[in-house]
Parts: sequence; structure tokens; C-alpha cells
Amino acid sequence: MIGTALEWYDFMIYNTMSALVFGRLFFPASSPMTGTLMAFSTYAVGYLSRPLGGILFGQMGDRIGRRAVLTLTLLLMGISTGLVAFLPTYQMAGALSPIILVLLRFLQGIALGGEWAGAVLLGVEHGCAGRRGLNASWAQMGPGVGTLASSAVIASVATLTDGAQFLDWGWRIPFVLSGGLAIVGLWLRHGVRETQTFETMQRKGRTLRSPIRHLLRYHGRSLVIASLSRIGPDVLYALLVVFSLTYVTQVVGQSRVIVLTALLVGSTLSVPATLGFALLADRIGVRMVYLGGLFMAIPFACVFFPLMRTGHEAAIIATVAAGLVVHASMYAVQGAFITACFPAEIRYSGSSISYTFGSLAGGGAFAPLIMTVLYRTTGSTLSLSLYVVVAAAITALALLRADRAGKQEY
Repeated sequence: MIGTALEWYDFMIYNTMSALVFGRLFFPASSPMTGTLMAFSTYAVGYLSRPLGGILFGQMGDRIGRRAVLTLTLLLMGISTGLVAFLPTYQMAGALSPIILVLLRFLQGIALGGEWAGAVLLGVEHGCAGRRGLNASWAQMGPGVGTLASSAVIASVATLTDGAQFLDWGWRIPFVLSGGLAIVGLWLRHGVRETQTFETMQRKGRTLRSPIRHLLRYHGRSLVIASLSRIGPDVLYALLVVFSLTYVTQVVGQSRVIVLTALLVGSTLSVPATLGFALLADRIGVRMVYLGGLFMAIPFACVFFPLMRTGHEAAIIATVAAGLVVHASMYAVQGAFITACFPAEIRYSGSSISYTFGSLAGGGAFAPLIMTVLYRTTGSTLSLSLYVVVAAAITALALLRADRAGKQEY
């Protein structure tokens, strides 16, 4: 959980800065909304590179082990994020600056693409039988903790600096901190032994030379279902954590501190909510909890923007926080659902590829871009709400089509 939290701290710092400052620092020749659109393009690069990380590290995880791959992903994430702190702006280095920014974002995505499945598998394969929801939820709490930490740090810096200072040097501080956190994460991961499931596979000679080839040949249906399970939660998350920053600050006219406070409150609530929904899943079933979250997401998408437009600080904070709890109901069981779709010898590859390609295919990579374009084109938030509703409906249909993925087996 802690290792995953550190990686998501890095990833979320970049996401937040894309909405707050990167448009002005690295794309200054454009209008504010166009600059944000270009900044979200670099956000999308992090998602586009995830499948590459899923393929590369997924195959390694099924061949050389879960623990070694997780150490590599954390090291790559820490280095690529820390370097952003020392990146010159467009004013200093011209076009070279955004190019380097995109490259570092690309490396972030590769690291995160190989991270998620391994972290979930450590919990699943080390955990006791019959507690699938709880076992898989520890890694799922990591993003909430990471988002909480990143929101707290950015909110603190934003509060302690004025607008000019934050734009000049304050935004760099959270990236500097990521270097020290990476060292802590590496030390923690070094102390975790390899899972007994993988050690047994190695001892019995069950590891495959080409896990991905086996996956594509014999488990295509499971791969599709697991991938589609990502769509609804990802689009909702992009609305809450990325697009809301732009909408509230540029359209509603509230300060960035209000939105960051909302993310801070929501992330705080999502951590115990994730644990609670995971425990519930062990009682009533993973798919039942997942479907319940999707059905809650549909009406929430319809009331999100009217509540945002009130401009009341309490309403904004409560709405974003409630949305993150709804997201937690799905994210809590996502790891249990996806990893149960695949047998042990291809579990890392299958989980990594479905997780990363599912987000890419479902629009998670482009969700902030799509939302920005929809809003600029239609001038209405109704199209954005419908986008979230359709994404949730697609995932619900995929869950209803699952068979082995819904059973208590690994």
C-alpha cells in the first residue's frame, strides 16, 4: 500500500499541476483554455505509455517475480518525477522545455503501467484465502493515500505562497519531495519477500516463456471483460480529480485552494471507504459492490455540475468528496475483480494489460481532453454528464457478462 501510495503521489502531483500551472509555464503562447488543453495532452501521454509499461513489466512479473519488478517501477517513477522539479520553463528553454516535460510524463506512465498489477498481486498472493476483497484492497488504498498526500502538499504550498510565488517556484516543491519519498519506498519494498504463489510456480517449472502470447491465445475474453471494467471508474475519476480543477477555477471563478481542499477531504474519506467496501465485498460479492458503485455514479454525474455552479465552498467540497467515495466503491474491488480473471502463470501480464489498455480504450487517458473539447464545443455541461453515464453503463454491462471473474478463485 505504501509503495503504491508513493507512486500515486508522484503521478497526482503532475495531474494537479497540469490543471493549475503547466499551461502557463510550458505553453504560454496560447489562450488559457487552449493552454490547459495542451497541458492535458501531456497528462494523456502518461496514460498512453501505461500499456507499454503493462506489457514490459507484466511479462517480467510473470517470469522473474512480482517483487523485483515493483522495485524497478518505483525507481523509475521516483527519478522521472523528481526531475520535473528542475525542468526549465518555456521562457527559459523554449520548445525544448515542453518536449522534456512530455518525455518525463511518458516515463511516469511506463512505471505506473507496471506498478498496479504487481502491488495488487502482493496483497492477493500473500493474503489468506476467502478474503479476496480485503487482500486486493490494500494496494487500492495506495492511490487514495497518494492523492491525499499530494493534495495536502500542494494545498500547503498554495496557501503559504501568493499566486506569483506559486507560479514562479512554489510548484516545484512537491516534485523535490518525491525524491526522498522514493528512497523510503525502495527501502520498504526491499523488505517484502516474493509471494509463495510465484515461488511455487518457479519450483514446479510452471513459468511461461511468453506469458503474453499465452494470454492472447487462450484468455482473450477475460482480457476484454477485465479491460472494460476500467472505463466507468476512470472517466469519473478524471472528472473529479483533473477536470474539476479547471472548471471551478476558470468557469465558476473559485480559488484553487477550494478545489485542492475538496480533493484533500475526498481523498481522506476514500481511504477508509475503500477498506469498508472491500470488507463488504467479502460478504456480498465483488461484482455486487462494483455494480452498486456504478449505479451510484450515474445520478451523481447528473447533479455534479449544478452543485459546482452554486459557487458555495461547502457545496463544492462536499460534492467532490462524495464523488471520490462513490469512486472508492468501485476502485476498492477493481483489483480483486481483474486479478481473478487470470490464472497465476499469466496473472501479472493479464492484470497489467487489461488495467492499462482498459483505461486507454475507455478514454481515461483522454477524458480531461474530451471533457474540455465537449465543453468548448457545446458550451454546456450536459454532454460531460452524459459522457460519464455512458462510461458507467459500458462497465456495468461488462461486469454482467463476466463469469470466472466473479468467482472466489485465483
